[in-house]
Order: sequence, then structure tokens, then C-alpha cells
Amino acid sequence: MTGHGLIPQAVAPHATRGRQHDEPSSAESPFELDRRRILNCMAFRRLMHKTQVFVSDGGDHFRTRLTHTLEVASQAERLARLLSINDRLAGAIALAHDLGHPPFGHAGEVELAALMSDHGGFEHNMQSLRVVDYLEHPYPDFRGLNLTFELCESLVKHQTRYDRPERSGPADARLQSLRQGGPSPPLEGQVANLADAIAYTLHDIEDGIGEGALDETILRGSRLWCAAWQQVCEGSSSRPLLAVRRPVLDALAARLSEDAAEASRARIAASKATDVDSVRRHPQELIGFSDSVRADVDELQDLLLKRVYRNHRVVRMDSKARRLIREVFQAYLAEPQLLPERFFARVAEQGPHRVICDYVAGMTDRFCQREHKRLFAPFSFD
Repeated sequence: MTGHGLIPQAVAPHATRGRQHDEPSSAESPFELDRRRILNCMAFRRLMHKTQVFVSDGGDHFRTRLTHTLEVASQAERLARLLSINDRLAGAIALAHDLGHPPFGHAGEVELAALMSDHGGFEHNMQSLRVVDYLEHPYPDFRGLNLTFELCESLVKHQTRYDRPERSGPADARLQSLRQGGPSPPLEGQVANLADAIAYTLHDIEDGIGEGALDETILRGSRLWCAAWQQVCEGSSSRPLLAVRRPVLDALAARLSEDAAEASRARIAASKATDVDSVRRHPQELIGFSDSVRADVDELQDLLLKRVYRNHRVVRMDSKARRLIREVFQAYLAEPQLLPERFFARVAEQGPHRVICDYVAGMTDRFCQREHKRLFAPFSFD
């Protein structure tokens, strides 16, 4: 353990490589400042009205991109504490990890990636970096939020089953600087990666149950679910699913966190990594489940893919959302003057595709719908 009660491979509370722009030093940890800036930025607030899986106007109880983000932060901090690494940095990374996500969930990302395929590409992790480096502009002396190297590095190295930032196209000087230390993020960034997978796996079960896409018979196809169910419902198997879903999910979360902590400790020890830089240089991430639990998680995620992500309501929403985004994007492309002035002013320097992509990616679901109506409704001229 270090003097901060953290293992030597962790990022110490004040051990940052710095920020892009110099600022006065403070006794407060730089990662606390990161956290506060993320929580106060407009992109974070807009997550409230961005789809996670089920569109929010289908019910008040489905997750949004904001509630997903808060659950990821909670899972990341929990696992970081189990591993004795920097939980405040891990939580801050989690809070920022989806700031660049477009409206309408992964359907929005798929459509923007297609529209930008010949113009630099689009990938929401890279867009999250663009948000915190450039698009947010709350301070007069510099663009962006001027977050720490460690947090920005973790954004561009964020990977889960559905996140592949390396597909975003060629790296510019900023990306190269963030990646030059090695292929892996610090342990805190790796914890945020795993916390993302834990959070969406668990909350998509609950949302799937609420939507009617999952029931007891379907969930019995998961070894993880069955084990947690037996732990919670032993001796009282007659309890209805809706009455016990939360305690079962809590038991499942505990099992996944404890397994990940135990397996990760073993990997860290076997890696011979002695500090943060040697973690960065390690060719594989050191935070993860044991092989047996990884197989069980894959089984559960496959079940979610078949029963939830390919649910007819999700497929219908995805199709409609892609068409909506495509039509709005193409309308701006045909007439860039339709953009707000502050965006149109950047077109000559950055090109219409990138500027339009920035604008559309920042939209909430409902703003995108309203903008489509403004652009195309024949009897509306506002």
C-alpha cells in the first residue's frame, strides 16, 4: 500500500500528468476538480434526455443515458475500493465516459458513423474527448473543461463489448499523446470499463423485465441469474419476479464485483506491474472477471442481445431513430446556414460534416425530434 492507502499500481490522489492548459495549483485532488467540472457541464445534463435502450417516452422508469452513467460511477467506485485504487478518479472517468454519446442510443451512433465514414468517422468515446477538450466552453481562458491527462486517456482507451474506440479512424496529435504511454489505461480507467459492462448488464435485465421482454422462464437460461435467484429466494420460490428482481440484481452485482476484485488482484500480481506506467505498458487489461464468471457474463449478455436489444420495440425505435438522424443531418448538409450561428461559423474551418456531426451528436432525443419537425413539417415555420 502507498501512503494514501492505495496499491502502488494505482493513480495517487495528486499524481496527475497534468492538464493541457496550466491552472493555479490547489490542495484539492485534481480528480475532484475533474469530477465537479463534469457534473456541471451541459453535456452531462443532456444525458438525462438521451436513450439508453428503451426510449424514455415509453415510460418514466426506463434507464436514460444519465441514470446509466450514475450506475456506472457507483459500480466503478465500489470496485475501486475493493481493489484499493483511486475510487474518485474511477468514478470521474465513469461520469465522463458517455458525454459524447448521440441521441437514441447505439442506433444514433451507428447512423452517425455511417454518415461520417468518409469524413473522419464517428465513435462516441472519441466524441467524449472532443466534448471535454473542445465543445464544452464554460471558461474564458481556454476551450474545453481542461481535464486531467489520466481521465482523458481513459476515455480514448475505453472498451467494452459494444465500445471499440480504435475504429474511429486515424489518430491526431492529441490522441497520439494520450496513447503513447501504452495500450492500456490506468487501473482506474480499466475499472470504469468493467463497471460499464456490469451496469448495463444489470440494468438492462431490469428494464427488459419492465418492458416484458424478459420473464422467469427466459432468465433461467442464465447461470448467473439462477445462482442469484437461489441465493435470494431459497425456501420461498413462489415469490413473483417483480417482487424480487431488485434483491436478485443486488446479489448478482455483489457476486460480479467480488469475482472481479479477486481475479484482478491475481492478474495485477502476476503481471509484475509495479506502478501506473507499467500498467499502461501491459499488453492486456488487468481488471476483469475470472474465466468462469466471464463465460457466465457472456451467456447473460447473449441472452440480452437476443431478447432485449433485438426486441421488436427496440428494433422499431432504432430504425426510426436512424432515419430521423439521417434526414436532419442531410438537411443541414444541403443548407449549412440552418445551423445555429456559433456552429455555422466553424464550417469554413472544420468542414460541414464535422460541425454537423458535433451538433447532432449533442442533441437529446426530444430536441432531435423537435428539430426534425421544424425542418420538415409543412405547416410549422418556427
